Amino acid sequence: MAAYGLYTHIASNKFRSMLLLAGLFLLVYVLVYAGALIAEVVINGNGTVAYYLSRAFADLLKAAPFATIAAIAWIAIAYFFHQSMIDAVIGGHDVDRQEQPRLYNLLENLCISRGITMPKLKIMESPALNAFATGLNPRQYSITVTTGLLDALNDKEIEAVLGHELTHIKNGDVQLMVVAVIIAGVVGFFGELFFRLFTNLNWSSGSGGSWSSGSSSSSRSSSSSSDSKSSGGGAIIVIIIAIVLLVVAWLLSQVVKLALSRSREYLADAGSVELTKDPDAMISALRKIENRGELPGATSAVMELCVDNPREGFADLFATHPSVQSRVDALVKFAGGRDPGPMPTLTDETKEPGAQAGQQDAPPPLRHGPWDDADRSGSPPPVPAASPSGTAGSNPAGNPMGNSMGPWGRH
Repeated sequence: MAAYGLYTHIASNKFRSMLLLAGLFLLVYVLVYAGALIAEVVINGNGTVAYYLSRAFADLLKAAPFATIAAIAWIAIAYFFHQSMIDAVIGGHDVDRQEQPRLYNLLENLCISRGITMPKLKIMESPALNAFATGLNPRQYSITVTTGLLDALNDKEIEAVLGHELTHIKNGDVQLMVVAVIIAGVVGFFGELFFRLFTNLNWSSGSGGSWSSGSSSSSRSSSSSSDSKSSGGGAIIVIIIAIVLLVVAWLLSQVVKLALSRSREYLADAGSVELTKDPDAMISALRKIENRGELPGATSAVMELCVDNPREGFADLFATHPSVQSRVDALVKFAGGRDPGPMPTLTDETKEPGAQAGQQDAPPPLRHGPWDDADRSGSPPPVPAASPSGTAGSNPAGNPMGNSMGPWGRH
């Protein structure tokens, strides 16, 4: 984290975005070739492996212009309408100052303080605790916040989350993440299309038809019978090759997630602290969001945009976010923040002697940060820095971080 340059990160995001867009066309061609293999087996069921491969390659050359146009059209549609598609999936809607004055003012103050163009503000009706940013240019940038997050977090913590999302926009993370969503959408669409085609094939009729149509003729020679068996085996081999190509295309679409460097979350946390000058608020917000951010009905691509993604990949290989614990540890180490510890789980809450029977199915109550009182009116107590003589009280600004240095400089 400390050794990773911010400008290098931004330049890397731009390069990766262009590389992934180029890779999108490669994935589309692989999917088209796999589909051509399946189509050739269905249409011309009596051939060798070499015959099917050559015919499918010829089909690919013919279909390449149409596949290219389709990929470009998908990119154009996603560029202009990706936010509308995401809103349709999660139910987000625009809000203004009159509808959400508290949230709107917090975001506006952050943008004014750093001269950042204010993105659109959206609300998602969900008890989950999460937020995410989207957009490919300043006119499209938006930040979506769940109602559960607004209810559970105090103003300082909400401000920290908004600072986190603004940093994603500033660092160019949002563009890269949206490109990854576009690629996942293309592969998912074609993959499902070919899967349905493959599962609907009538293999019994195909194997009884042209693959071995001459095997029952008494006038067929032994060499012809051998060729018929060879062609039937070739069709099976080609189908296996097509399946392997589809699996490889899916795996490549998952590897795209590895391009979403998990360091971007550390940098966004650091950027939030730089904006708010309050590492404790970011830590407390992460602890409250931890394991409470699952958005019902949201696709994996949408979850990868969020502050925290509770869905983990196989053996953490495809995880797009570092763990909350590691992010908190980084803030404690580099920003001098204080960790209140994980929030109590539902099991822990229901084990308390005072837990009522009617509250067993309710979500666990969220405690506030170590400085909060119940009505959220408290503020972080100043931590005085030590004077040269070893006594406290020499820090007139009351900076809770003292003179600690982080990867983003002195506060």
